[in-house]
Amino acid sequence: MSAASASPAPEGSPDAAAPATRNGHGLSGGLSARVPQLLEAMRSVGTGLELHSTLERICETAAELADARYAAIGVVGEDGEGLTDFVFHGADEETARLIGRLPDGRTGLLGALIHDPEPVKLTDLTEDPRSCGFPEHHPTMRRFLGVPIRVQGEIFGNLYVTEKHGGAPFDDYDLDMVRVLATEAGIAIGNARLYEAAQQRERWIDGSVAVTTALLSGGDADDALQVVAEQARRLSGSAAGIVLLPAAEGGLEIVAVAAEHPSKVLGVVIPPESELVAELLDGEAVFVEDAATDPRMPTDLARAFGPTMMLPLQSGGRVLGSLVTPRARGGCPFTETERTLAARFAAQAALALMMAEAQRDRERLAVYEDRDRIARDLHDLVIQRLFATGMMLESAQRRSVVPDVQKGVGKAVDELDVTIQEIRTAVFALQEGPAEVPSGLSTRVLREIKLAAVPLGFRPSHRFVGPVDTAVGELTGKNLIAALRETLSNAFRHAGASRIDVVVDASALLPDGRSGVRLTVTDDGVGIPDGGRRSGLSNLKRRAESLGGDSWFGPGAGEDEGRSGTVVVWQAPH
Repeated sequence: MSAASASPAPEGSPDAAAPATRNGHGLSGGLSARVPQLLEAMRSVGTGLELHSTLERICETAAELADARYAAIGVVGEDGEGLTDFVFHGADEETARLIGRLPDGRTGLLGALIHDPEPVKLTDLTEDPRSCGFPEHHPTMRRFLGVPIRVQGEIFGNLYVTEKHGGAPFDDYDLDMVRVLATEAGIAIGNARLYEAAQQRERWIDGSVAVTTALLSGGDADDALQVVAEQARRLSGSAAGIVLLPAAEGGLEIVAVAAEHPSKVLGVVIPPESELVAELLDGEAVFVEDAATDPRMPTDLARAFGPTMMLPLQSGGRVLGSLVTPRARGGCPFTETERTLAARFAAQAALALMMAEAQRDRERLAVYEDRDRIARDLHDLVIQRLFATGMMLESAQRRSVVPDVQKGVGKAVDELDVTIQEIRTAVFALQEGPAEVPSGLSTRVLREIKLAAVPLGFRPSHRFVGPVDTAVGELTGKNLIAALRETLSNAFRHAGASRIDVVVDASALLPDGRSGVRLTVTDDGVGIPDGGRRSGLSNLKRRAESLGGDSWFGPGAGEDEGRSGTVVVWQAPH
């Protein structure tokens, strides 16, 4: 029943004897008498700027104005089909829990009000042909009043009140009061939306700054990509943040995942035959309403997710990868504003990735140039001087008649020859290009040990167990090397160790029965003090858990008092 066909006031009421009249300002006499209450309600609605609390205040105020038990606001989706939010007042938490699913506005009376946003006043909504009944445990409702809420001329949603105290039907005065409140609510909601949009933009800008800082800080590239995933997840309110980069064999590889629980999808490659991969690599954004049911989505990865944004990481016409932010099943769809802000964030992250890549290239070039200079100096200066010194010693040896002197000088000459050979080997290694370096895991481990020997002042011992080069996958191997680098760096910077033992066991058996690889690094240093920084160790544990493994530490090989040493264990499936 519409306002135009509203029922007359109840018999016996003051307004039943005479028709409602309007004063000179267009307000009914009954409404004028309730103006103080209405003004107080409008003041209450206009306080505060947070959108959800504003909607809750409007519901509570509407219930008080109309003397109703229940009130609610249904927020209409951007596509004008159904409700994206439903805020209610009057039903307790236990009742709401028993009812379960909130109305979606796609059927029944609420759905009809979306398509015909006009005031409605019903004496018994159960008899209205548009009603489709109530779910189990829903409170009994018969009296109904509904008015649209417009924000800047556009329909935002509908305000509903039901069940007047005492059981009387809602009258025209109630309708007038709620309509005025809906007008004021539209203004308050508009202000709240502007404030929320400004806050949202500020959060996305701060997130972009955090990503840019992480990528350009010169730290580990994997950690920087993890920051991208974590910021995207937080800012978009998603269940996960996922970064994919082009895989060597084609397609897109998952290289960073931010989620509430450790993810085992790190390293998974979405094949190039996927329709989604083709669109993303072409620089197109993809928005999916329900990942679990979309036939284009990889079933194993998407079954737990609902609305999903898939954005290309694109800058300067070059697609570097993709950023995916899926929400849980049943989650709210991404709004146009969220899509726009996320796309800008992805573009900023892509630009930062390109800048970081260029910075790493410059640093790598500087290293190669420095290596060339060192190699030239070693060859042209150091070796020549050592060779000349050896010639002088040989001459002195021939002139000496003392056997012990001849023997000692001969040993010195032999040591110089060995030193010259070692320097020549170092020169050759310095002149090797990156493509010439073998990529086997054992070789990479040895390379890290050699690099660590310079700052440590000694070379850590090493031992390999099992098929290290053939059994360990590339992703696990890359993370193992990063873990080894971190532990050796910690030993140099904090432990003051004089002995370090490195063991890589590719025949390890993990607690869940899977075969894996275990890295054990033991030193005889000062150990980890109570309350000391553990960010590096936390990073090791996160890397291992992302692969389905684990990492821990304990006392090491120290024997002297105050030098207990440290042992760090890092393991993951092959």
